[in-house]
Amino acid sequence: MSAVVPILKRTAAVTLGSAIAGIGYASLIERNAFVVREVTMPVLSPGSSPLRVLHLSDLHMRPAQKHKQVWLRELARWEPDLVVNTGDNLSHPKAVPAVVQSLGDLLAVPGLFVFGSNDYFGPTLKNPAKYLTDRDHRSHGTPLPWQDLRAAFTERGWLDMTHVRREIEVSGVTIAAAGVDDPHIQRDRYDTIAGPANAAANLTLGVVHAPYTRVLDRFAADGYQLVMAGHTHGGQLCVPFKGALVTNCDLDTSRVKGASKWGAHTALHVSAGIGTSPFAPVRFCCRPEATLLTLVAAPTGGRDASRSLGQSQPTAAVH
Repeated sequence: MSAVVPILKRTAAVTLGSAIAGIGYASLIERNAFVVREVTMPVLSPGSSPLRVLHLSDLHMRPAQKHKQVWLRELARWEPDLVVNTGDNLSHPKAVPAVVQSLGDLLAVPGLFVFGSNDYFGPTLKNPAKYLTDRDHRSHGTPLPWQDLRAAFTERGWLDMTHVRREIEVSGVTIAAAGVDDPHIQRDRYDTIAGPANAAANLTLGVVHAPYTRVLDRFAADGYQLVMAGHTHGGQLCVPFKGALVTNCDLDTSRVKGASKWGAHTALHVSAGIGTSPFAPVRFCCRPEATLLTLVAAPTGGRDASRSLGQSQPTAAVH
């Protein structure tokens, strides 16, 4: 017995040390290891020119986050044709100037956006176990100045897609887009945009913050070729060789980030996001990201794009 006690103590010390090291890595290193992921998706109609779309989501900006702000300002180097922002830009009542300044030259690029719950309300301290046991749990913090953010985006030419349908032309590609408000806080009203997507467009695009299945099903039923969403943080804390444990919505974990298919003819892209809540400032096996999607013509004419989704290219960092 006397020999067993020291072994148990050493094992406990090693376990504790490993846990502390893991938390330190997740909070200090990986949380700030921003990357740009490149993906090619064959979703456009035949004969369409390629379209470069920068997908941004879940900035969760606070004024003091200078490193993140510098990284965001450098994203314009990728020269996208279109920016799609799927919400949760704010985490502080005074973060609007930081968001606008960080996006910088990207605001001169055509853009579409919807808001998420953390554009409307500040984050709150939550029990992390709630994400495992009660995915429908909601708690709202301080109201945030989303109207100011909306005004700043629209003044620069970005289009608010909240419960509207729009047709735009970007780099010779006609896009029929529609969006809804955040399903995570039951603000989605799909009936306001319901109806078949314009099949004559080069791309039919649905935009939403949280990828709840009830909304994805409606977009798919209306014939949208691509739906873009965020919210999941890619699982945020992932298990090596297994992946995400939760999605924070009713989406299954196999689709927690990246490209997948939804139904027979719709492609889905979920961003793992750029930020975290200030009350859970950690990421593990899930680096913060923006995604550059190169959309190309589908071999079957854009209606069966989900059968041949492109693969992610090796992650590329912006320095």
